[in-house]
This record gives sequence, C-alpha cells and structure tokens, in this order.
Amino acid sequence: MMKATTNQAKVLILGGTGKTGRRIAQLLIEKEWPVQIGSRSADPGFDWENPLTWEPVLKGVEAVYLSYYPDLAVPGAVDAISTFTRTAVTCGVKKIVLLSGRGEKEAEACEEIVKNSGIDWTILRCAWFSQNFSEGYLLEPLQAGFVALPAGAVVEPFIDADDIADVAVAALTEEGHAGQLYELTGSRLLTFAEAVGEVAKATGKPIQYQEVSLDEYKAMLQEYGIPDDYIWLVSYLFSEVLDGRNAHLSDGVQRALNRAPRDFADYARETAATGIWNQQ
Repeated sequence: MMKATTNQAKVLILGGTGKTGRRIAQLLIEKEWPVQIGSRSADPGFDWENPLTWEPVLKGVEAVYLSYYPDLAVPGAVDAISTFTRTAVTCGVKKIVLLSGRGEKEAEACEEIVKNSGIDWTILRCAWFSQNFSEGYLLEPLQAGFVALPAGAVVEPFIDADDIADVAVAALTEEGHAGQLYELTGSRLLTFAEAVGEVAKATGKPIQYQEVSLDEYKAMLQEYGIPDDYIWLVSYLFSEVLDGRNAHLSDGVQRALNRAPRDFADYARETAATGIWNQQ
C-alpha cells in the first residue's frame, strides 16, 4: 500500500450517488476525510448541463473524482470535460482522478485533457461494471429469469465497482499514484451468457440467456419506453466497444492495490445473498 498523505485535502466526488461515487464517498467518510458530493440533489447542487453550478461546488476542493454522466462517449462529453477541467484548475484543484472507459476513443480524448491540465492526475480506465447486473439495466431481466442481449461470443473482463472505489480512494488519498493510468479489469474473461450463468448458479434459479440482434434489442428497449439517448449509448457500447477490443486482462488493480481484483463469481455470490435477484 502506498503511503497516505498527511494533508487531508477536501475531495469532490462527481456522480457521488452513482455506482462508484457512493462507494468512494462511503470509504472516505469512514476515513473521516473531508468530502463534497457532486450531484443535482446535493447542496450546493452540481449539474453537468449547467456550468454555473460548477464553481460553487469546487470551492475549497483540492482533489476531484471526475465521473461524467451518463458516459464519456456521449456527444458533448469531451467539451464538458475540457471546460470543467479548466474551471477546476482555476478554482485551485490540485489533483483529478478520472473515471474513464476502456476502448472508447472519446474517453481517451478526455484522458488527454486531464493529462494536459497541468495538475496531478490519475486515470482509471475501466471495463464493464459487474454491478450492471445488480444496479443497472440488467437487474430486472435477471429478476424475471430471462436476459436478451446483442452479445454473443465476445468476452469481457467485468470489473467490480468495489475494486474501482478502492483504487480511486488510494489515488485520492495516498502518494505514488500521480501520473498513473490504471486499466482496471476483473480476474478473468467471461461472455455475457457466462456471466448470467454465474448469477444463475449463485441464486440457484434458472435464468435463460438469449442472443438477439442489435436491431431487435433496440426495438425491445423502445417498446419499454427507454429514452432515445440511452438507447443510443447502449447500442454504441454493444456494437462498437464490445467487438473484442477489450477481450484481455490488465493489471491495474494489482498495481494500484497490491492485490488481485475480485472475481465475478464472488460478486455474484455476495450479491445473491442480498436476495435482490429473487425480487419481482
């Protein structure tokens, strides 16, 4: 483990109520570290669509966990990250830890913005989250026992959000992480069908997986009233990012924390024990 810094610089957590942000906030609070949550519901509120809300949230902040909603791949994200980063530096921020996406050219453009900011930076380039199966768009299909996705034989090294949070907290509070790009993956490669199989094994209930075409999947989302911008994002991720470019493991968790990442089966067992996948 890296040496902890003695100066507990106030940390702003953007997306502080999201999958990674709320975990980071909890860990920092447990450390009695000064935290500012960046979200629309916080006080003061933070809204990516309203730059006037940015400076009030940055007041007195020295480190930022930079997570963009809904994804760095969406139109306008690169410009927003560029403007926010300049604003953060002007407000006296000295360190940015960026949550980035693996295999996304737009995310890599945002990485370059942060790298060239003139302040300390750490990049967390992440694979697909394991928690999408329990805290995202795959929860209801798993509860219903039927998952249909436009994903076949391509494998993905799903990363646990708890591991991301641990790395982020280390980067925010310890020395030795500045200038590091940590590519964060799980410990093994799985297809989506195999991941669903792990959930089925953990819950002890049958869950059917069916591969569908992208057009069929988009039509299904539209039928359920999913917003068009979200459908675009999911389509982009399944059609371009999930093309095999990320079908390899990386050692980011090991380098940052000196331990192995959590295996998807462990995530599935612990999550199944909460009963969430058995709810209707």
